[in-house]
Parts: sequence; structure tokens; C-alpha cells
Amino acid sequence: MISINDQNVEISAPDKTTLLSYLRNELGLSGPKLGCGEGECGACMVLVNGRPQTSCNLPLWAVKGHAVTTLEGLSKEGVPHALQQAFLEENAGQCGYCLSGILVSASALLQHTPKPTRAQICEALDKNLCRCGAHERIVRAVQRACN
Repeated sequence: MISINDQNVEISAPDKTTLLSYLRNELGLSGPKLGCGEGECGACMVLVNGRPQTSCNLPLWAVKGHAVTTLEGLSKEGVPHALQQAFLEENAGQCGYCLSGILVSASALLQHTPKPTRAQICEALDKNLCRCGAHERIVRAVQRACN
């Protein structure tokens, strides 16, 4: 059993299945994306017990009994998370492929550090690659979400 976005889910896949594959193919969650497939780009980032973790290289057996949160789990009852709203207001993405992982990583930062410095934001998002050049808007959006 795994808690995914506050819902208990009985696992119906082989343990060697990756968490990303299970989330996308079995549960239909499209937030986490397959990027590099090696845990280096952050497009597949999810929270495991509140900590950012790449899901493309994480086997299901490793998250049994744990709480997993995806981009879809950040909003509550249809209300966007403050980060999601700030990203919209700052127009913080272009293609958007990386944003799910960035939002998940930023939410973990804000859970532990409600008023992070710019340096702390940059460090928290260091494992998330964005090729669109939207870095300044992304940092501004995280700062906006803190206010």
C-alpha cells in the first residue's frame, strides 16, 4: 500500500516497476514527466514523505508504506497551491515540461523554510533542469508564493 496524494493505493504492479511508470500508466497522473530517465533532470520529481525524490529511477518497493505527493496533490479541493498560483501570475514557464518537478521541489522547500532566501531557492531547485531560460521568473514565483 502507498499513500498517493492523500489516497491509499493498493499496488497492482511488479516491485521492479518504477514509481514514475506506475503513477503515469496505472494511475493516469500526468504531473511527473519522463525526462532523462536517470534521475538527473528533475522532470519526474515527486515528494516522498515530504522530501523531493526523482521517480523515474525509484522502484515501487522502495515507497511501500510511504506518502507520495505529485503535482496533482499540491492543490486542495480544486484550489491551486500558492506556488501554482504564483507561477501563473509570474508567467514562470514556457514549454512547461519541467514545471511539475520544479513546483514539487519548491513546495518541499517552503514546507521546511517558509521564507527562503534567493540562494536557498536556487539551491532547492538545483536538481531541476529548465532549458527555456525561465529561471528568473521561476525564482520570482517562488518568492511571490512566500508573501
